[in-house]
Amino acid sequence: MARSIPCIACLVLVIGCGPKSYKHDADERVYGFVDSRWEPEFGPQANYRITGAAPSANDIDIDQVEQIEKVVVQTGILTIPQAATIALARNRDYHLQKELLYTMTLDMRLIRHSYETRLFGGGTALYSNDGRNERVVVEPNLGFNRLLATGTAIGTTVGARWADILIGLGEHGWTGTFGASVIQPLLRGSDPIVVREPLTQSERNALYQIRTLCRFRKLTIVSVVALYHEALELRVMAQNAARHVEALEVLETRVEPLVVAGRLSNEELAQVRQEILRARDAQILAQKEYERWLDLLKITMGVPPTMEFDLDVQIFESWKTQGIPYPDISLKEAVETALVRRLDLTNSADAVIDAQRAVYVAKDALRPGLNIFARAETRTDGERNVAAGATLDLPLDRVAEQDSYARALVTLNQRLREYDLTADTIRMEVREAHRKLQEAAQRYQVLSEGVRLAEQRVESTLELLSYARVSSRRVLTALEHLYDARNEAADALTDYANATLNFYRDTEVLEVRPDGMWELQAGAVSVARIEGATSN
Repeated sequence: MARSIPCIACLVLVIGCGPKSYKHDADERVYGFVDSRWEPEFGPQANYRITGAAPSANDIDIDQVEQIEKVVVQTGILTIPQAATIALARNRDYHLQKELLYTMTLDMRLIRHSYETRLFGGGTALYSNDGRNERVVVEPNLGFNRLLATGTAIGTTVGARWADILIGLGEHGWTGTFGASVIQPLLRGSDPIVVREPLTQSERNALYQIRTLCRFRKLTIVSVVALYHEALELRVMAQNAARHVEALEVLETRVEPLVVAGRLSNEELAQVRQEILRARDAQILAQKEYERWLDLLKITMGVPPTMEFDLDVQIFESWKTQGIPYPDISLKEAVETALVRRLDLTNSADAVIDAQRAVYVAKDALRPGLNIFARAETRTDGERNVAAGATLDLPLDRVAEQDSYARALVTLNQRLREYDLTADTIRMEVREAHRKLQEAAQRYQVLSEGVRLAEQRVESTLELLSYARVSSRRVLTALEHLYDARNEAADALTDYANATLNFYRDTEVLEVRPDGMWELQAGAVSVARIEGATSN
């Protein structure tokens, strides 16, 4: 028996987004949220986007950074503004903080999506043949789910079924269905605060990371600039060692004729030459120590240690000639300023609010559960199905919920103590920074005067030596004291520059510009200048 099998064509249209649009959409959603939560006290809204995302208007251009690096290599000198720009663009830890902000905001976006209208759609196509019946069935469906702030869960489904019986018996043709369901909590889980808690907490976590990123940006720049200062101090010390060698060599040329003339002993000339060797050894060690710190600066900036450059010693000279700006503010005002401005303290205060809200949510879980529901389904063939009812969950077994509530109370107490600790730690940091500021200022003024006196002593002993009225040992001692005085003054000057930076950092009045360089927030604190007693 001949059988005729018709040809059946099934067309399935799948509408979706291309892969390239997914990343762009994620970036837009993440940074749309970040931009909406950025406050003026966070600082300039720049350099917070991850690699691969579209940069903001004020971001450092990587081409600009590469051009700066070429200039540094060509000139052989790295300035502080250049170091700050490179560090903000390349510091690895800062990139990690930016990526953490991105991923935390992605987590928030996923939680937020559970409160949005979530569409779904699809279908099945089936061909079957059991030897007696042969058929083709296509069943597409489309619908959405939505969770409201009151805890109401809404869902709808629109479906269709098309069947063609090729051989055998059965229903064929089109049929359609529409279904909807609603679930409304009346007791537990009906409070909007409780329903939105996962979203609220995820949004606040992302906000905390924005503050953390802004705070970390300041810490990064301060650490790079402070490290620059310390490496520069070692370079100055290496120069001081070279000057000390030169001074000793000059002394040798003065002592040798006096020895030949019999006015000084050969022992004194031998001692001078021995001191020259010791000074050269100290010069070698000072240069190597400077190079080690220079490599550490390169790693902190995010550039390879093989990138060769030197530091700008004119910074030291400008400090000596122009003086160092210092904050003209009392300790009490400094502490009050820090307690108002510190972003980490703001995060700690908000964590207390989070813990209070968690107690409220845990308390809600102890209530009875009472939900009402309704669902309906209708088909194009006239069939209908309607149902409504209620579910009750009595609080007879709430051991897990009781434990959660008790833990929430403990966590609240912990957050309160952590806030107090953070506030006290900030007070301690500001007080210590203020003390170091005063100490370094006083030390520099004293030690710079010491350099002036040491220079005068060297001049006077050299003059007396020319008449053989003092031994070369007196000159050697004077030169050694001058060498030590210059190093101690350089150390005090560096300590003061870094103490000033740390004070601005700890009081949160320091702001990082889009180009990476730091400045004081407008009107945050007045400044004066401290000057040393000498320009050497």
